[in-house]
Amino acid sequence: MGRPITRLKITEIFHSLQGEADTVGIPTSFIRLTGCPLRCQYCDTAYAFHGGQWWEIEAVLARVRALGSRYVCVTGGEPLAQRGCLELLLRLCDADFRVSIETSGAMSLTEVDPRVVRVVDVKTPGSGEEPRNRYEELARLEAKDQVKFVICDRADYEWSATKVRELALLDRCGILFSPSYAQLAAPELAEWILADRLPVRFQIQLHKVLWGNTPGK
Repeated sequence: MGRPITRLKITEIFHSLQGEADTVGIPTSFIRLTGCPLRCQYCDTAYAFHGGQWWEIEAVLARVRALGSRYVCVTGGEPLAQRGCLELLLRLCDADFRVSIETSGAMSLTEVDPRVVRVVDVKTPGSGEEPRNRYEELARLEAKDQVKFVICDRADYEWSATKVRELALLDRCGILFSPSYAQLAAPELAEWILADRLPVRFQIQLHKVLWGNTPGK
């Protein structure tokens, strides 16, 4: 018998500008997997919690090739909640795409292909999901990887700055601080970072500046 065919439940595959992390602004193909075990209070992709369509990996690769971008971002929901995501990441890397994954701090990174850029969203207290963080997984990150903190208020900012120091993240990978959309004014977070001389990267979600909360953008 042949090898079983891996299928993934996918909400959407689309082409847009990368809105976050160190490739912000670069045309990118996005693969949004369906499902997430977390329920962050500020989640902007709740439409990906349910539904979706089953795709075989070969069909996903064909669609991504047709979109024509070398950069591919696998996101969700929580993509690593589907076991088949690991094979998808490997196959994308083997096809010579530059691959990143957007994942929460609640998932194991052990089996993620080392060629993949891992963007890990560490959940702040304001998210409502901070107890789900698996801080030991952050020790697996490398210089090419990034950790993201979505900050809801001043308490979240103080907590995040403390975690950056406690976990020695500045010596390990990139650090991203983002204001929670519609909860914290971007200039306010920028002023806090500047006042504290905090050596992190401030970011605003470019796709929301351009298109708001439109799905598939």
